[in-house]
Amino acid sequence: MSNKPILRSDRHSSRKRKFSEKKSKRVVISNPQPRVSPQPEKNEDDLIYGRHSVLAALESDRQLNRIWITNKLHYDPRFHNLIQASKAKGAVIDEVSLQRLSQITNGANHQGVAAQVAPYTYHDLDQLIAQAKANSDEPVIVIADGIADPHNLGAIIRTAEALGCQGMIIPQRRAAGVTSAVSKVSAGALELFPVARVVNLSRALETLKAEGFWIYGTVAEGGKRLQDFNFRGAVGLVIGSESDGLSLLTQRCCDDLVSIPLGGRTPSLNASVAAAINLYEIYRQRWSEKVYIQ
Repeated sequence: MSNKPILRSDRHSSRKRKFSEKKSKRVVISNPQPRVSPQPEKNEDDLIYGRHSVLAALESDRQLNRIWITNKLHYDPRFHNLIQASKAKGAVIDEVSLQRLSQITNGANHQGVAAQVAPYTYHDLDQLIAQAKANSDEPVIVIADGIADPHNLGAIIRTAEALGCQGMIIPQRRAAGVTSAVSKVSAGALELFPVARVVNLSRALETLKAEGFWIYGTVAEGGKRLQDFNFRGAVGLVIGSESDGLSLLTQRCCDDLVSIPLGGRTPSLNASVAAAINLYEIYRQRWSEKVYIQ
């Protein structure tokens, strides 16, 4: 073994040889083809379809970027003037065949019309509460605690609007937002129903309490029976997620917990069904009282 010291230049030459050997082993592809990202005609997240959904969007102030409609429906009295008004606001109108509409909506039940809408504009929480109190002496606001299925969210919105509720609050994380699927399932109710999206749901519940709302949380077991409550005043009804129900933190923020008594062997209900039953009981009590007074 030689005791000759290794010079700095020798180490540099050795490192250079190793780098050259590694480089020579690499496979070089000649004339690589550039990667081309497909440009979709539409984004499914902002596409609504079906006569009720599109008609409600046309009647509201929501911006429509593009409308695909069959010739027959274009000149239908329910649509024609609204289509022209939307065109005047900058929407592109395309008359297409039923087959083309099926391609655009991926085979969905479009009923002859589809539209690309601008992203949904959520309401500010304070604005939602003020509007709810202005529209009713006993407002009802639905709070969705982690509803992940857009179809459930859309169904809850449809029921809540139909039964005269004043709005909804949803969390920003770990929950479904307002998408085309939600709009479709709501069957136009979304255009008439304000939704606020908040970062901290617990803080939103405390804000509702400060504004005079009584917060009821729905649970499968362990709550008081639904028919034992007297739903008076301003009400915030919290609906839990499909899999886990209400989080423990949300339960602590509630003034009381409500359970629907069941008579069969099925232990629980779908989130949107449970919401509908609870909301109808609130509506029934208030309607019955009005009829009795009259």
